[in-house]
Amino acid sequence: MELSKKDLKILNSIKGITALLSDSKPTPKRAIKVVKYEKRLEKLQEELLKLQKWVVANDKKVVILFEGRDAAGKGGAIRRITEHLNPREYRVVALPKPDEIEKGQWYFQRYVNHLPKSGEIVLFDRSWYNRAVVEPVNGFCSTIEYERFMSQVNEFEKMMVHSNIYLIKFYFSITKEEQENRFNDIIDNPLKRWKYSAVDAKALELWDEYTKYKERMFDQTNMYVKWKIIKANRKMNARIAAVEHVLKTLPYETKDEKVLKHRHV
Repeated sequence: MELSKKDLKILNSIKGITALLSDSKPTPKRAIKVVKYEKRLEKLQEELLKLQKWVVANDKKVVILFEGRDAAGKGGAIRRITEHLNPREYRVVALPKPDEIEKGQWYFQRYVNHLPKSGEIVLFDRSWYNRAVVEPVNGFCSTIEYERFMSQVNEFEKMMVHSNIYLIKFYFSITKEEQENRFNDIIDNPLKRWKYSAVDAKALELWDEYTKYKERMFDQTNMYVKWKIIKANRKMNARIAAVEHVLKTLPYETKDEKVLKHRHV
């Protein structure tokens, strides 16, 4: 790899040296990419702080959904978005399996209970769309329950939008090969092994079923809020793309258009 003067300057910086030393398989190309990613992310996170200030000052309500294949990088994207935000004015919601009381409620009720108050951002690490894909694929709901959900979800989102809630829907998409690689990395890492669930263990076997339900979800639930599909095989690119989309979608004040027009890594 032939390095430019700019590349050499990056490698000779503290961040460049840190990137080289912290990588298990260091190369100049990867170190340069990491430094550029971190600089880009920092600029975008500054914009996110402006966005949060606008949400709070104007009593806005924002909901961001993160859906996608298991191990697609949803959690990592959420962490980058929230890393420097004021924790009193945003929430990350990752609901466990419904209890017996919740099972007897209207399906959307448990999610309604977590919608934002005025001046708040709520990020759902998986959402009501569990019933569109994960639940029917794994037999966690009946056909009737699934069809009822599909007949109601657009109207539910219409009510949210008409109630002045800004709603953003992400789907993180990875290939089957990449999912398998990430599962292996999780299994091999004692600090991450807790992430590997019984549902994950069947994900590769049920790949085509997930695809079938995912495609129906895209076809039928774009009515009021369209899905933003993030190609997530490359984690850094996926995180940057997600942050950029949030910033471009929401009409916050003092938006720096020059920052948003910059090409991501």
